[in-house]
Amino acid sequence: MKYSEARLGRIFVLRLEDGEIVHEVIEKFARENNIRFAGLIILGGAGGGSRLVVGPEKGDERPVNPMEQELDDVTEVAGVGTLFPDEDGNPMLHMHMACGREDKTVTGCIRKGVRVWQIMEVILYELVNTTGKRVLDSRLGFKLLIP
Repeated sequence: MKYSEARLGRIFVLRLEDGEIVHEVIEKFARENNIRFAGLIILGGAGGGSRLVVGPEKGDERPVNPMEQELDDVTEVAGVGTLFPDEDGNPMLHMHMACGREDKTVTGCIRKGVRVWQIMEVILYELVNTTGKRVLDSRLGFKLLIP
């Protein structure tokens, strides 16, 4: 385990609008408001055509070959995530969502593009006094959090 300590900074309440791509709008908000580190919770609706990463094709294969799933209709969503800068200082959201409709649910990472259906509500908890960042791990093929 690796860890670092942080303190709470500002807390933001956001309402994402119909058609916005979740990770794009949150990362833009972070840049505009000088937010480098954060924890987030989110709920609302995702539109059909949204894409999730739903796991590795083979658990032991390196680099990881991610599987994707497209939502075929509107779903209810609940998610959690973290925001830390990448090696170039750009805010990078890592968020997983559970997306459900009727008796079916799919859970995955939103990095491939989840589109807001009507609204999503976000509580963003800024973290301060920390130095975490996301760094590419060439063996795995994705950026890992270095606390």
